[in-house]
Amino acid sequence: MGVGENTATTDGTAAEDQGVTTLAVDVARYPIAPGYRVNVRKGPGTKYGIVRTLPYGMSVPVYCQKPGEWIAGPYGTSNLWDNIASGEFVSDAYVHTGSDGYIAPRCD
Repeated sequence: MGVGENTATTDGTAAEDQGVTTLAVDVARYPIAPGYRVNVRKGPGTKYGIVRTLPYGMSVPVYCQKPGEWIAGPYGTSNLWDNIASGEFVSDAYVHTGSDGYIAPRCD
């Protein structure tokens, strides 16, 4: 990491450490459906490769959401895909967000 790049802190404050500026970003976490191990994909659909598989009982952050392939899951049928990390998406049909619509900004 170079000088002046942002890094998240845990206390919600900006800090300086050897010339590196840090800034916190609070993102809500949402539980994956109980009893499911969910595939994390490189994009919003099953045609994208699997990056990893989430273990049972996992909660995930949702940074942004993107429309993609329609998926039927325990929380209904949805074409929304949740971005949980850089280049990592899971179907919203497996994430308990409490909504059938967008709960985060749309991904660029």
